[in-house]
Amino acid sequence: MDVFSDLIRGVRAHGSLFASSTLSPPWALHFVDGAPLTLCTVIDGAGWLVPEGRPPELLRARETIVVRGPGTFTFVDEIGTTAEPIECGEDCATPEQGGTRHRLGWHDPGGDAGGCGGGPGYGGDGQGYGRGNGPGATTLIVGAYPVRGEISRRLLEALPVVLRADDGGASDAVLDHLAAEVAVDTPGQQVVLDRLLDWMLVCTLREWFDRPGGERPAWWAAQRDPVVGDALRLLHAEPAAPWTVAALAGRTGVSRSTLAKRFADLVGEPPLTYLTRWRMTLAADLLVEQDDATVADVARAVGYSDPFGFSAAFKRVRGANPSEFRGSRRPSPAR
Repeated sequence: MDVFSDLIRGVRAHGSLFASSTLSPPWALHFVDGAPLTLCTVIDGAGWLVPEGRPPELLRARETIVVRGPGTFTFVDEIGTTAEPIECGEDCATPEQGGTRHRLGWHDPGGDAGGCGGGPGYGGDGQGYGRGNGPGATTLIVGAYPVRGEISRRLLEALPVVLRADDGGASDAVLDHLAAEVAVDTPGQQVVLDRLLDWMLVCTLREWFDRPGGERPAWWAAQRDPVVGDALRLLHAEPAAPWTVAALAGRTGVSRSTLAKRFADLVGEPPLTYLTRWRMTLAADLLVEQDDATVADVARAVGYSDPFGFSAAFKRVRGANPSEFRGSRRPSPAR
């Protein structure tokens, strides 16, 4: 398991395509959920994405922007648009609740013009959703990604608030599939769209991390190193193994000193410090997700035979002991 695969495995689309809209200007959609990650891509046309507290970003056909929450954003036909902002969130897929005209990505090229709510409160004044793909229409796809657990939060920490991926590259093929899928309403469509969005997000992030002159996280570049990359894969594949620097060096085929220096230079910390932080990240998720697991169970799962030593390491890294951390992550009882 490589680092990126480990970090992104908790970021999955699941019924997340809450807007696939063909828009005729003027329009203003305010996405209010503040999801951890939101992917916005334009199939055709163009518009302006205005993140909360950030400069506007022009989004042209076949371009993609990923927005990191918890801030919200608005998608408008032009800066200073005359359209009244329409709030979109979880209910965006349900027209009668103020969402987009299209259910879960369903695109009806011959449908009647209509707007949020499907009633007289919107759409009757010439603003909002257009009819099919008329002149000047823009087709927007928006997918919100929940982020599960502490593992995937490490990925979020490596991302800027706004991440742009221009057209071209591996994501082009995914866009072709997305465009074809939202043009029809077929059984199993949501499952297909979810998986396409997952594919789109992975391609977008990989291309962004690999862009020339980019500020990529240290672990991304380190994965490409023949020595440190192997060491990282071993630590992620076998986090509970009784690793020492010597054992890790032996598995990667270099001397202990070579591995220690190369790892610190590329990753920014010694191998065993990295391993401890990774183990505590895994432990944090186990404490929350496995209610019946004791602290000793979690300790063994991440490579500690002594629960007291594990608790001390956990508090040093996470700022609270395992029981306190678990208690702080439990939902408050309903009143």
